[in-house]
Amino acid sequence: MHKIDPAVGLVCRSALSALARRGGFQLAVLFAALVGTALPGLAQEGTVKAQHGDWQIVCKDPPPGAKNEVCALVQSVTAEDKDNIGLTVYFQKFSNGTRVLRVFAPLGILLPPGLGLKIDDKDVGHAPFLRCHTFACYAQVVVEDPLIEQLKNGKTAIFIIFQAEEAGIGIPISLGGFKEALAELK
Repeated sequence: MHKIDPAVGLVCRSALSALARRGGFQLAVLFAALVGTALPGLAQEGTVKAQHGDWQIVCKDPPPGAKNEVCALVQSVTAEDKDNIGLTVYFQKFSNGTRVLRVFAPLGILLPPGLGLKIDDKDVGHAPFLRCHTFACYAQVVVEDPLIEQLKNGKTAIFIIFQAEEAGIGIPISLGGFKEALAELK
């Protein structure tokens, strides 16, 4: 678990606030200090508190110095035609109101094209991959109200990753239960 230096936390909150004011599907290059609670193994490490449709609410014990447990909406899937290609989608609300969507993708994907997102066949945008760990690479965005509404009211989100420049792989994520899970998320 990363510890957040108060000065770094202030810089992170300022950067997030600036991005939040821009609106839309804005990309957030967040600092490593915020990433400590967003590992794709969260569903295995934490406790599943609830299941809403295809989304789980998974919580971990509070980090040192915090009072509340850390909870997120989590869904993990594999590509229908490629068992070795999967994604873990992680949605979290921070205490300052910021909402973050992180998508963990397998190692070996092309990083420059980033991660594409379509909701119900409508192009939403792209996010760069920010960092790779030994187990996965992740993209992250600060989620604004218009995207929240699309996620709550949509049926399917398709996240697009690339193994080759000419071949994108669309991995569908069910949005069934997202609205209900979001309402319950602390």
